[in-house]
This record gives sequence, structure tokens and C-alpha cells, in this order.
Amino acid sequence: MKILAIQNRMGIGDTVIFLPYIKAISQKFNTPVSLLVKENSKADQYLYQTNYIDKILPLERGKKNDSKHGGFFGSLKLIRDIKKHEFDKVFIFNSSLRYYLIAKLSRIPQIYQYPLFKKFKQHIINTPKKFLKDELNLEIYQDPEIQINDKLTSKTINQLQINNDNINILLGIGGSGPTKRIPANTFLSVIKKLLKNKNCKFFLATGKNSEEQLILNEILQSEFQKHCVRLDELSIKEILPIIKNCKLSICNDSSFSHLSAALGIKTITLMADTPLIYGNYSSKMFPIIPDGITTVSHNTDGKEKINSQKIIDKALEIID
Repeated sequence: MKILAIQNRMGIGDTVIFLPYIKAISQKFNTPVSLLVKENSKADQYLYQTNYIDKILPLERGKKNDSKHGGFFGSLKLIRDIKKHEFDKVFIFNSSLRYYLIAKLSRIPQIYQYPLFKKFKQHIINTPKKFLKDELNLEIYQDPEIQINDKLTSKTINQLQINNDNINILLGIGGSGPTKRIPANTFLSVIKKLLKNKNCKFFLATGKNSEEQLILNEILQSEFQKHCVRLDELSIKEILPIIKNCKLSICNDSSFSHLSAALGIKTITLMADTPLIYGNYSSKMFPIIPDGITTVSHNTDGKEKINSQKIIDKALEIID
């Protein structure tokens, strides 16, 4: 049996959040599931060793119709790309008539999909849970899980001379937008106080955006440089085994908070400007929100109010 799941949300975090539902389908039918996901999910870089995932099919569809799968002729190409795999079932995690028709024209016999034309107010956790409960009578309470080979993890320890006598900590200092990027001085306060209490090594994960690089360089040019390792020249695939060797992650709401938690690492999520559900959906996540508020959502703009002492207290609690 061949099964396809279609998840057309945008980013890495969105894909990771949906993994428990993909895994539940795989377990139900005792076969790995192929994924059709957008290219910027970068799923091929972190799911290539996960045993409930079969193939990653890239959905090359952006805002412009000139992308491979954009527009009418792009839809025809997508139908051809799907049809050649001869899937028996498809689970469509959206309400789009477009994807229903694509699945139908791809000659997939069994189509499971969110109710058509009900796109608005779909909850990223509750809606897929209800979908699989209604369609397959599945109760899902699992955390997302990404698997990587133990040999790869050991190989990385040797190549990078990672010392597990240290407390290795991932710092996810990047973010997809400026309101998600906690200032460098907050991270420097955390580094300073943790080093007073513990023998730590900090692995700095971020992107190439100019502001992200400024934050990175401010940390690397500090007195704590020798305790820090930059990861911005590495791919996600290369960073995964490094994360796996960490005792703890402290991350902005970013791809690395999601990846870290899915690898089973306890992750402090710094939620400055995103709905809280993106930072607490896993039992491995421990959210910190800005001082003076009770929850967080889009447009909170609270990056200057993330309390470094709260991060330190939670980090020491986890480490000890």
C-alpha cells in the first residue's frame, strides 16, 4: 500500500507540527507515508532517516503562477508527478478544492480530506486531530518525532570534537521575522550566568539575514567567544546530529525550536510575537513569554520584554 499526505503550509515548524498525524497514519496502515510539502519546508533535510516517512515530494508552488506547480499548467504537472507513484490513499490536510481535484485526477482511489470550503479558523493542532478521529477513529497525543541514526550522531561528536563532559546547549538565535529575534544582550546575559554555574558549550544556530548575522557577531565578539560555536555555515542536515548531542536548547520561535523538540531535546522557546501554541505543543517545549502579559500572539512585539533571568532559572532546572 502506498499512502500520500498533503500538507501545504509554509515552513519547517508547520511540517514538524503535523508529524504526529503522519506517524499515526503510518502506524494505522503499517506502512511509511510519503509527503507532499512545500520546498521551503526543507523536509528532505530532516526527515530522510525517519522510519514512518517514505518519499518527500516537493510542492513547487509560490505566490507566482510561473513556479513549477503554480497555475493551471502547474497543476497538470503536479498531477503527473503524483500519478507516477500510484498511491492508494491520500490524506489532504486542507480544505482546498484544488487539491481534491488533483488527487482525483491523479487516480488515487481513496481520498481523505478536511471538509471542503472551510479554510478559515482551522486550528493547527485541533483540526488535524479531529480530522483523523472522524476519518480513522484515531486518538493522537504524541509529540512530533524526528529520527536520526545513532552512528551519525557519534560521527558528529568525533568530527566536531564535541565534548559531552560539557553541557552542550543549542542557542537558536535566528527567526523568520524581526519581531521574533530576541536581542543579543538577552542571550549574552543567559550565557554569562550559565557559565557561572556550569561548564557549558553553546552552539549558535541562525540564518543569513543581516539582522541575524548582527546578533550572531555580537555574541561571537563578546568575552564568551571561546565558549561558542557558530553553525550558520552548516545545512540543517548537518546541524541535526549536533542538536541531538545537546542537553538543552534555548531558541527563538524558529525552525530550530521545532526541530530540537522533535529530536527529543528539552527546548526553552522564547515566544515574543507568535501564538503560544507554536511554542508549547510538545511536552519537550517550555515557553517563556514577555513580562507583563498572560499570553502571546501575532503583533505582541515583546522581544525586548523576554526576561533573561526566567530563561536562566528554567535552564538550570532542566540541566539539574
